[in-house]
Amino acid sequence: MPRVRWGVLAYVAYLVVFLGVWISTGIQYDHIADDAGTLTRWYVAPLAAGTVTIAVIITIFRWWRPVLFDAKRLLRWPAVLPAVLLAVVAVVAVATSARSDVTPLMWLLLVAGSVLVGFNEEIVTRGVLVVALRSRFGELGVWLLSSALFAALHLPNGFFGVGPGAVVQALFAFGFGSAAYLLRRHTGSLLWAMLLHGLWDFATFSSTSALVGLQPFIGALAVVTAAVVLTRGPANTRDANRKAIR
Repeated sequence: MPRVRWGVLAYVAYLVVFLGVWISTGIQYDHIADDAGTLTRWYVAPLAAGTVTIAVIITIFRWWRPVLFDAKRLLRWPAVLPAVLLAVVAVVAVATSARSDVTPLMWLLLVAGSVLVGFNEEIVTRGVLVVALRSRFGELGVWLLSSALFAALHLPNGFFGVGPGAVVQALFAFGFGSAAYLLRRHTGSLLWAMLLHGLWDFATFSSTSALVGLQPFIGALAVVTAAVVLTRGPANTRDANRKAIR
């Protein structure tokens, strides 16, 4: 059966590998999307290393099914609203303000990196951690802790060029994480959250639209929505988690 410490171990292992590649390549966060070289070194390469790491861990744990799918869905329509708003904003931002300096190779790298970041960060925080946390906590606790640990993933950015702004970035990430968590619970699958996450990162790096600045407000809506629907929803998902493991 899953244990919280196994989930935390996977989380730390992923973070160590990802940051290890960043440090070894001299990451400068504010310049990740400058050209094909920076995208390769600071976006695709560390994410690819992280993908291998977390895939091996999940295979060893034999958690693929519960990581990717919920045995029980949260069928409350407000739960999906923040995710829909984020997706609409991302699509409009890309469609209306694509960067003029992006070459074909850069577009390819942006797509590859966005797919990887959506897969990695969702499978680590809304996947492995959710499965592990469900062994001890109810629905509300799983949401809060998994979203907080997702937010914490962004704090190291402060050492790589973001500075104190990394704290604000982490706060915004908690809101985004709440939207992604609700999307997983509503659809019963982590795959939709992966798609949303990848789409949002793609919009962030490839567009110049001020629309992406709506993310904190949509994130705040997600936090309020999660607090309401999860409090009124099932007390916990531990039984569903056990069924999925079997």
